[in-house]
Amino acid sequence: MSTDHSVRSTVQALKDHPRARVLIVGGGINGVGTFRDLALQGVEVVLVERGDFCQGASGASSHMIHGGIRYLENGEFRLVHESVVERNRLLRIAPHYVKPLQTTIPVFSTFSGLLNAPLRFITHRSGKPQERGALLVKVGLSLYDAFSRRGGTVPRHRFVGRKRSLAELPALRSDVKYTATYFDASVHDPERLTLDALRDGLEAGPHARAANYVSFVGTDDGGARLRDELTGAEITFAADVVVNMTGAWVDATNGALGSPSRFMGGTKGSHIVLDHPGLLAATGGREIFFEHSDGRIVLIYPMGDRVLVGTTDVDAGEDLEPVCTDAEIQYFFDLIHHVFPTVEVAHKDIVYTFSGVRPLPRHDETAPGFVSRDYRIERSVLPGADRPVLSVVGGKWTTFRALSEQVADEVLGLLGHGRSVNTAELPIGGGRGYPVDEAGVQGWVAGHTGPGAEHQRVRTLLARYGTRAEEVLAFLAQGQDAPLRSTAELSVRELAWMAEREHVAHVADVLIRRTSLAFRGLVTAEIAHEVASHLAPCLGWNPSQVQQEAQAALSLLAERHRVGTAAMGVRS
Repeated sequence: MSTDHSVRSTVQALKDHPRARVLIVGGGINGVGTFRDLALQGVEVVLVERGDFCQGASGASSHMIHGGIRYLENGEFRLVHESVVERNRLLRIAPHYVKPLQTTIPVFSTFSGLLNAPLRFITHRSGKPQERGALLVKVGLSLYDAFSRRGGTVPRHRFVGRKRSLAELPALRSDVKYTATYFDASVHDPERLTLDALRDGLEAGPHARAANYVSFVGTDDGGARLRDELTGAEITFAADVVVNMTGAWVDATNGALGSPSRFMGGTKGSHIVLDHPGLLAATGGREIFFEHSDGRIVLIYPMGDRVLVGTTDVDAGEDLEPVCTDAEIQYFFDLIHHVFPTVEVAHKDIVYTFSGVRPLPRHDETAPGFVSRDYRIERSVLPGADRPVLSVVGGKWTTFRALSEQVADEVLGLLGHGRSVNTAELPIGGGRGYPVDEAGVQGWVAGHTGPGAEHQRVRTLLARYGTRAEEVLAFLAQGQDAPLRSTAELSVRELAWMAEREHVAHVADVLIRRTSLAFRGLVTAEIAHEVASHLAPCLGWNPSQVQQEAQAALSLLAERHRVGTAAMGVRS
């Protein structure tokens, strides 16, 4: 089994053998999850992604693994049940990235919304904004508890009154009447969880191949025409089944297949990340999940020493690569003030912004917040070849394993291939043997600390890779290594590991998706150039390309993530 997962070698493998039983188009979490499942069944499967893995909506999520309490109001009981089961499961099989998240809902009235809620339930239209009072929240959380307790150990919700609420969260609005607290989960590194699942599939054997920066551009004599986005070269690739898992781009991909569709109607979701100690303290270490004055459900929650604020939910239209706007930023500032009126936030506190398009179905008059987050599989055939095409519509982070299982079963049925591996309780990558508590983490770190691997460095690698950090440490020890001058979080040989084993093609891949440096607002011009210079020998870049790659990453951060040049100085 080859361990070379550099971009060039994976693309070359497609050119050398341009055929597979299954071709998956789309490298977000659902495409990668399906790739992993089919690979584990021994199916010859290839996955291609036109950008980097987890670059689209999967990398622009609210970082939540949740049952979707608000979907109860939509009547989506099947989805809520599946979601809480999958949430509990991911806490077990991906404990290195999925962590329990204490969530608090501030409530400012008792009976509000009792008349409006049934109308919303029936019509799926938002109507006149009216906040949900304590009685509605209590009913919703009681239902949620009933779903959550099946097969899980998540604590029941608790309701407390104004005095206790302000004692626990003193920065809350003084007119708060109650707070309701329950548990969901978060995924702090969705990009790395996606890579971990991808590697599970690749490690299943040579029958599983995956390549990023390879796009599907059309058909040719019944085969799929693929383009290497780094060189422009094209490949005609044959497959018995094509699976379209391109999210918001599903219709565009079907158009390129010669089988136009109108399945999609995605909504835009934007977020900001703040470096704001006052807001961080105000959250009390909890996610604050609440209804804004316009009826939208929004959230504020700490991620390490940063605070994530989101999300908007508006029709995306034709813009499938959106950017967080000034209006959305002001909306986030308003919602923070709505709950924490004494906390002042400003543009200077923003270290990162991101936007994505949820892969939701076409919804006509249904209000964006009421569009189903459930998923379905649409069948068609590849024109001129009579080969099946499966298009996946919908889906969300929490249910990716269940969705992947369902899609894989459909494919297995088409191929006449039985299921041999159940992924329900199969740990994902570095979740195998991951320590169950802080004492276990300390013990694992102590057991792997030694010459060239000091304590904090080992802890950083465990957080980044899970127990796969053991492989990384062994790789680092095989040659001369040194930390980067610009950041202690990366070393020269770790960049080589990423280039050789993790499909890195650009500096931005490292800064945004292989690490959390961009998310936390820690990228500087110095870091970008130093990363480029150390990737150069691994990726064959000349001095001119080194400069171009570093500048491209900085430009991307400025244009797509609104990290201005003023923020490119050294941050704490």
